Amino acid sequence: MKVTPTKIPDVLLIEPQVFSDDRGFFFESFNQRKFEEAIGRSVNFVQDNHSRSSRGVLRGLHYQIKQPQGKLVRVIAGEVFDVAVDLRKKSPTFGQWIGEYLSAENKRQLWIPEGFAHGFLVVSESAEFLYKATDYWAPEHERCIRWDDKELRILWPNLILKKFVSCKDNLGKKFESAEFF
Repeated sequence: MKVTPTKIPDVLLIEPQVFSDDRGFFFESFNQRKFEEAIGRSVNFVQDNHSRSSRGVLRGLHYQIKQPQGKLVRVIAGEVFDVAVDLRKKSPTFGQWIGEYLSAENKRQLWIPEGFAHGFLVVSESAEFLYKATDYWAPEHERCIRWDDKELRILWPNLILKKFVSCKDNLGKKFESAEFF
């Protein structure tokens, strides 16, 4: 497994070692020991989530102010543009974002630690998105920052169609008035 820090060093791009031949491929999608060595701490994943979305669907930017979730995300069908925004006030990268293309073809994963907002945009015909979470979903603590916030200036690919953003996500707060860690 190859682990590369992004421009926000706590967010890691993880590329598995893939073994391919004329029968197909095999790769280890998760190994607790290797993962913890890569991120430098112990992690306990308590929930796995799976979503399927059509082209142009944008989900996010979501986070939980209490019971924050670290997420290990990947795509098993299609492709997404995946975004993490640093909401940790004491971080040198507070308010910055990173974006990575994750696809079934490139098999990349992204580790997004606690203290980040997360979202993705489907850029293929459809996409199936999987993520492991370090804490349970707690709707009473869930928060949302607008995906098109002017201060964050996220450079989403040019597929965004407002009708494919949920009402909840369109009602997200501006970054300047969001709750932070």
